[in-house]
Amino acid sequence: MSPNPTVPSPIVQSPRVRWTVRIVGVTAAVAVAFTVWLGLWVTPPDQTQGDLVRLVYLHPGVAWVALYLAFGLAAAASILYLWPRTRSLFWDRLAAAAVEVGVVFNVCTLISGSIWGRPTWGVWWAWDARLTSTAVLLVLFLGYLALRRVPAEPEVRARRSAFVALFAAVDVPIVHFSVLWWKTLHQGATVLNPNLSPTIHGSMAWTLLLGFVALTLVFVWMLLVRYRIGFLEDWLGSSELDVALLERRAEGMA
Repeated sequence: MSPNPTVPSPIVQSPRVRWTVRIVGVTAAVAVAFTVWLGLWVTPPDQTQGDLVRLVYLHPGVAWVALYLAFGLAAAASILYLWPRTRSLFWDRLAAAAVEVGVVFNVCTLISGSIWGRPTWGVWWAWDARLTSTAVLLVLFLGYLALRRVPAEPEVRARRSAFVALFAAVDVPIVHFSVLWWKTLHQGATVLNPNLSPTIHGSMAWTLLLGFVALTLVFVWMLLVRYRIGFLEDWLGSSELDVALLERRAEGMA
């Protein structure tokens, strides 16, 4: 049943939702500020890379959010939508919100990687397996967002978007294992390597961990905000349809 256009959306008038979003946002901002302080002024430079190593507190974190949190969540939500027992437009909206936020973090991953690669490899971009597969992932999910713009019934849009999200998500493990499957310029994992032996220690390790936590909180905040916007768009669209139908019925009766 479509919502009554004269009744405010529940998600708009819920104080709990608004306060949750604000608390997550403030916590994320504090965590990011603390990470920046530690990364720029507290942790020492690397013996090999010098101050360039400070990008390690940003680049792996944004890649973690884009590849695993955002696109992983989009794939999981798409599966839950396609599964008949859990089918709900909630999962479709969640997948769409996760992809939009993930695209932002994916772009940040490529930009920060290029900034890191210029002094390390001597070029802004190399057709390296990790870089190329990450760029392909961005293109695939941009296609997902473009597909959602094609006019269709909400259920039809949700179903075809779910299939596209699952198809695009196949590239995520390719990105992850690319440094193991092919010879690449990109270094291996700093923490979650095959031997589970971190190559970073001390204050640098703690700052890296805090960076992951901070960027995860930023992702959660952006996801909540984007989901709320998506919910309002659907609610307002349904309300406008109800108003249009009422006007047509009134014209017919007249």
